Amino acid sequence: MVHEVIIIGSGPAGYTAALYAARADLNPLLFAGILPGGQLMITTDVENYPGFPEGILGPEMMALFRKQVERFGTTIRDEEVTKVDLSSRPFRLWAGEEELAAKAVVVATGASAKWLGLDSEVTYGGYGVSACATCDGFFFRGKEVLVVGGGDTAMEEANYLTRHASKVYLVHRRDSFRASKIMQDRVLANPKIEVVWNTVLDEILGVSEPHRKVTGVRLRSALDDSVRDMPIDGVFIAIGHKPNSDLFKDWLDMDDLGYLKVEPYSTRTKIPGVFVCGDVADSVYRQAVTAAGTGCMAAIDAERWLEAQAHAEATAVS
Repeated sequence: MVHEVIIIGSGPAGYTAALYAARADLNPLLFAGILPGGQLMITTDVENYPGFPEGILGPEMMALFRKQVERFGTTIRDEEVTKVDLSSRPFRLWAGEEELAAKAVVVATGASAKWLGLDSEVTYGGYGVSACATCDGFFFRGKEVLVVGGGDTAMEEANYLTRHASKVYLVHRRDSFRASKIMQDRVLANPKIEVVWNTVLDEILGVSEPHRKVTGVRLRSALDDSVRDMPIDGVFIAIGHKPNSDLFKDWLDMDDLGYLKVEPYSTRTKIPGVFVCGDVADSVYRQAVTAAGTGCMAAIDAERWLEAQAHAEATAVS
């Protein structure tokens, strides 16, 4: 059996691509992965997605997305695609040992925030620990927060958080930033930001009762290993994101960071019939709503491409 379209990845991009593809009668098969739903599955309150005036929990939103695409006939498998061969059509994909074929492929594998590797990041993830200031900064109005990092991502997060927080501490393990000079200058000139040089975040402190929340951090000097505890309301890890693009490194073009490249104003790649949407191609916005938008684009691009292929084949036969 050759599928019309196989979608690799869930989250807002993959589910939206499936929604549009299903409504176009393409009978999409979606591989949601072992952890379906993408980064929103580790997000608590989502208040910046249109249509939810009271906000919604990230996992609840993804459950609604899934229910909607299943309603229109999308087949979902909670498995990972482990290998692809995009050298000829139909494209070949493998889920474990099973081989599948597709006329078109939509890549929506997303990106993963880089973390420090602390157990407490997991414990308080979504309860005061975040990797997205534009997603969660609003919850820290008038509070003191801490940002970890020294690159452009950390500078952007720290500056953005000053719109909401009363104070932002920027913790960096060295005595100089690696960020671009213009971004450094903005941070250093911002009176609400205090840089904590030569310092490492060792632990995130918090409580579980009556509500789980962050209450402070344990900082260690990179110079003399001295340790101190510091009260804080929120922690933002800003050491970058890693696009989940390794599966396509032999097939698709990507930038130096691993984000997949698409043609301008489209989701098309250098391989006709392969389309990319969501955070795996977006190093700039990384929002649920923008991912969903490109998921819509990918499905429409795929539908039009499949129609053109069918027309060309019919014309050749006649």
